[in-house]
Amino acid sequence: MEPNTTKAGESAAFQKPASSGGSFVKWVIVVVVIALIIVLGLYFISKYSRFNVLGLSGSNNNWQAVFLTNGQVYFGKVVKENSKSVLLRDIYYLQVTQPLQTSGDQQQQAQAQNELSLVKLGNELHGPKDEMRINGAHVLFVEDLKADSRVVEAITNYKNSQQ
Repeated sequence: MEPNTTKAGESAAFQKPASSGGSFVKWVIVVVVIALIIVLGLYFISKYSRFNVLGLSGSNNNWQAVFLTNGQVYFGKVVKENSKSVLLRDIYYLQVTQPLQTSGDQQQQAQAQNELSLVKLGNELHGPKDEMRINGAHVLFVEDLKADSRVVEAITNYKNSQQ
C-alpha cells in the first residue's frame, strides 16, 4: 500500500499543519490598533472639548469662573468637566459685606457702599473640603479668567499672604 500523497506527490507526513498562529497575531494587531484609536479619540475629546471624559486638566494653570443658575459664581480650577458635572478645586467665592446702619438715609448710602470680598472655601463652619462637584444642569457657563483680572490678583495676594 502506498502512503497518502498530495497533488505534488508529497507524503501526507511531510505536509505543514494548518496553523492558526498567523491569524491570531493579525487579530491581536487589529485589537491593539482599535484600542489605540479609541484611547486617542478620548484623549482629544477630553483635551479639546467641553466633555472631559478622561479628567484631563487642559488649561488648569488658568483660573475659571463657574456661573450657576442660582446666581452664585465660584472661582477655581476646573479639574474635570463633562455633561453631567464640573469638578472644581482651589475654590473661592464672592461675599457681600454690608455695614451696620441705624437710619433710613444711611441704609440707602450703605447699599451703595456694599463691599465684595473674596472668600476661600474651606473656612466655613461645616469645614468643607476644597473640592466641589457641581451638577452640570446647574452650570450656566464656565469662563477662563485673565491673569490680570481683579479676582486672579486677589487670589494671588491671598495665596502669597498664606505662605
